[in-house]
Amino acid sequence: MSTAVETAAPPGTPTVRPAQLTKDTYKGKIHPDWCPGCGDFSVLSALETALFELGLKPHQVLVVSGIGCSSNLPGFINAYGMHTLHGRSLAVATGAKLGNHELKVICTGGDGDGFGIGGNHFLHTMRRNVDLTYIVMDNQIYGLTTGQISPTSVKGMKTKTTPHGSVENPINPIPMAIVGGATYVARAFSGKQKHMVEMFKGAIQHKGFALVDVFSPCVTYNKDNTYQWFNPRVKILEEQGHNPADFNKAIERVATKQQSAADAMKQAQAEAAQDLQKAGFKIDT
Repeated sequence: MSTAVETAAPPGTPTVRPAQLTKDTYKGKIHPDWCPGCGDFSVLSALETALFELGLKPHQVLVVSGIGCSSNLPGFINAYGMHTLHGRSLAVATGAKLGNHELKVICTGGDGDGFGIGGNHFLHTMRRNVDLTYIVMDNQIYGLTTGQISPTSVKGMKTKTTPHGSVENPINPIPMAIVGGATYVARAFSGKQKHMVEMFKGAIQHKGFALVDVFSPCVTYNKDNTYQWFNPRVKILEEQGHNPADFNKAIERVATKQQSAADAMKQAQAEAAQDLQKAGFKIDT
């Protein structure tokens, strides 16, 4: 468990106001131990920036996580924090929010923690529209256990446990959240930090359950969903005239984009296989 640290000012020093906070106020005492290049670094930085721009003091914030690489985040930020059980962060966070309505409660975790073992809590926390923010660092793989398919891994993805390709269809948390009762649903990308900051600020300020699903590349174990793969494909919906109040359009857009992403992934995998074959490697089909 991590705790918020605020250094006491010397006697006679004027009271610190939110406007006098700096982004460094939220930096934890422990440096993140994620792999160099991990998308989670960007998520942590964006969260620190969002808290700073909202003027929230560390003691006004609780960050709760489950288990996984991304779930180490509460130990890297200067706020109250709890590193809980696998898939149970939303249950703990719900209890904290019910106990202190003034606290800004933020859950952080990965796609395996949140949509796999934590899937039941995910559904019912949305159904209840609990007033908290859930930031999911979605790297589409289990990173902490060194590279197995997760609930959001695309069909056909090859890993050490699926050498011939995954036969399972992935979960898409965005339409699940929209129809499941969440009242703020957003997606961000670690490679577009300014946009991510705005998504986090909106989620934290929102009254009700807010999900921000972040495409956060795992540079060590996921060689398919890389920054190079995402960069030309990620688009900002606000720049395309999207109306976030139109429920039906949101569902229609998600369904279309999901199929497009799946088709693009198949094409990218085929191109990668061709490149390896040209280089002299034998590719099993």
